[in-house]
Amino acid sequence: MELRHLRYFVAVAEECHFGRAAVRLHVTQSTLSTQVKALEREVGGQVFVRTSRRVELTEAGKLLLVEARRTLAQAGRALDVARQSVRGETGAVRIGFSGIAVLEGTLSTDLRRFHTAHPRVELHVTELPPAAQAQGIRDGTLDIGYSPDNGLGDVDDLVVRRRARTKLSIAVRHDHELASAVSVAPADLEGENLIVYAADQDDESVLDRFEAGQAERRGHVHLVTGTLGVLALASAGVGVAVVPAAAERIGLPDIVYRPLRGMAAEVDVVTLSRPDEIGGPVRAFVSSSGRAAGA
Repeated sequence: MELRHLRYFVAVAEECHFGRAAVRLHVTQSTLSTQVKALEREVGGQVFVRTSRRVELTEAGKLLLVEARRTLAQAGRALDVARQSVRGETGAVRIGFSGIAVLEGTLSTDLRRFHTAHPRVELHVTELPPAAQAQGIRDGTLDIGYSPDNGLGDVDDLVVRRRARTKLSIAVRHDHELASAVSVAPADLEGENLIVYAADQDDESVLDRFEAGQAERRGHVHLVTGTLGVLALASAGVGVAVVPAAAERIGLPDIVYRPLRGMAAEVDVVTLSRPDEIGGPVRAFVSSSGRAAGA
């Protein structure tokens, strides 16, 4: 049985006349009659009683009319849902992010823009290290990534868009000697215990931006994957944290921020996505964030 058979059947049942139903459906009366007979063969009996003036439903036809209307309505809803998904109006977008993308404002700006235009799309956000974001996009567990450009590894198979450049600062406990400095250079961190974002569990990430040779002169390095964890250790006096300057918006107790100057003083925030994306909501999100970036 095809949906066409049900549509023809419902039209005849509602018009109580083959001729009027044929006009309504824009088909010939003979075509309509043939399709109804085909439906009756599948049912195994008549669904209409035909008289010279009108058409009436049999008991089987009355039961079929109720179910046919439900089936056609559900088919219409299914088609609408599919069309809405293709247009990016429904569905879900799974986003991985590093704290820097939130602090710098890129992620929240993109989320607000997209949600305003597509309020029925679900947005799932998870804080992840850069390398984990890239892998998640590759294996299909994520759709979009927001990350600093360092620590990503080889991402030639992904679309990488630069979204912002943000300055770096250090965060230290208020009684640390660097708390009184106007600004801090990488050389000033000689011998200090450093608290840095880890691109992955065993990757020192942002340390690559320090001056050559600095790594040999530093003290112990604490690798942390989350922004709040970095700041918590700094607040406890465990060491000096290297953070995006926008982290100053987080008002943790006992923390002071000082600008970091020199070759390591800036980092790019990028978005990651698949080059062959087919999901409507994800394509819509990428397009929306591209407009936000001026792409």
